[in-house]
Amino acid sequence: MEGGNSPNLQLQQLPLATAAVSVQPHTDSFSYKENLIGALLAIFGHLVISIALNLQKYSHIRLAGSKDPRAYFKTKTWWCGLFLLVLGELGVFSSYAFAPLSLIVPLSAVSVIASAIIGIIFIKEKWKPKDFLRRYVLSFVGCGLAIVGTYLLITFGPNSHEKMTGENITRHLVSWPFLLYMLVEIIMFCLLLYFYKEKNANYIVVILLLVALLGSMTAVTVKAVAGMILVSIQGNLQLDYPIFYIMLVCMIATAIFQATFLAQASQLYDSSQIASIGYILSTTTAITAGATFYLDFTGEDVLHICMFALGCLTAFLGVFLITRNRKKSVPFEPYISMDAMPGMQNMHDKGTAVQPDLKASFSYGALENNDNMPEIYTPATLPIVQEQHGPKGASAPPYRVLEHSKKE
Repeated sequence: MEGGNSPNLQLQQLPLATAAVSVQPHTDSFSYKENLIGALLAIFGHLVISIALNLQKYSHIRLAGSKDPRAYFKTKTWWCGLFLLVLGELGVFSSYAFAPLSLIVPLSAVSVIASAIIGIIFIKEKWKPKDFLRRYVLSFVGCGLAIVGTYLLITFGPNSHEKMTGENITRHLVSWPFLLYMLVEIIMFCLLLYFYKEKNANYIVVILLLVALLGSMTAVTVKAVAGMILVSIQGNLQLDYPIFYIMLVCMIATAIFQATFLAQASQLYDSSQIASIGYILSTTTAITAGATFYLDFTGEDVLHICMFALGCLTAFLGVFLITRNRKKSVPFEPYISMDAMPGMQNMHDKGTAVQPDLKASFSYGALENNDNMPEIYTPATLPIVQEQHGPKGASAPPYRVLEHSKKE
């Protein structure tokens, strides 16, 4: 009797266990709590970073407008900004250990919102209420849309949580979706780098796509490193796995190259364009990387995915409107550009103006070897003819200018 009843008991208990496992990722309250902790840490970190950067900028501007001989790193304001910058970066770094990657990355719109609000508060000009609203209506609308988008991202973000152990990260690293994604990304990166370096395609989309592709790998490695550190703090040591140090080296390398391309973009284009286009491209590539590596959207229903996509689009539009309203800075050229001189051939090389060369001579824009220069650039000589005394009453000019042809 007992042997005949045991199979019936197993058949009755199996559907209950399967249903419990399938519902667990969506009904676990602790997973939503982790999402909230990660989102709050990311918001706090980006807010503090924005305040820190504005403090450091204020320190530079204040020293430039005064007769204070001190360097910027000797002021308390700059050091306060540096402390807040490190604190904000730590907050953003720790947020990757709690919430999914696809949820944390779009929250960088908070720094754009904070910078817009700080810029409006500390503006020097005095506007009438109507002029003020007309001048900053795009900023207000953009901030509202970005806040709505952030709310949708937190509410409908992915709720997949996994222990960042060495075995899990290694398994994701050799999975075929991520290997296919890496192959496509490497091909795209090589093509963009070829057109940027060899074909001089200095378009803002090309440079920021390079930054975004590197940034997606930075986000993947940051989550792996932060998650393994959190698991180690909880008692399960993960620092003895080689994958931890591989991810750490990749995180540092991609961050350095990403900063290099960003610096090159900032020399060619306005910061508002870099902020808006860079945010859209970096967020899109990072979400794609998180979906393929960490499988963030596995088990999510269509409604949550659509609302999350709507939140991303709303945040994109908000950031675009905020940066659209910023004044474009006009760079000051302390020297005369050679192509601005009438009748002078363009002497620029790849968009870089010719600078004074102190090794050859003290003449402006001189070349080291003047033998191969065209004859048209040879300085004209003005020979002086001495006055010839003729008979009385015949007046002759004291000097005259001889016109030289190219053959002479």
